[in-house]
Amino acid sequence: MWAQRLMWIAWPAFMVAAVLEMVVFALVDPGDLHWFGASLPFSREAVYTMAFFVFWGATMVSSALTTLLAISPFEVNRCPVPDHQRPEDCARGGGC
Repeated sequence: MWAQRLMWIAWPAFMVAAVLEMVVFALVDPGDLHWFGASLPFSREAVYTMAFFVFWGATMVSSALTTLLAISPFEVNRCPVPDHQRPEDCARGGGC
């Protein structure tokens, strides 16, 4: 189940990062970028690569938050221990 959720997070984030990369660098030339008044000491390809991973990371965080908020209360509160192995003083009764 976690592998499936990871793909729900990573794949859409990858696609959005690719689109962001195309849109941003269609409008911005990496050679024209400056950091604190000095040009970046990286090649264009390095800027493209770093920007893609920044976009991918940001969109993965967004997708992860969406996936977290989509978890049902039952799934959060369910007890992974089978009924016959639960402690008798289980505070949640059937949902320990």
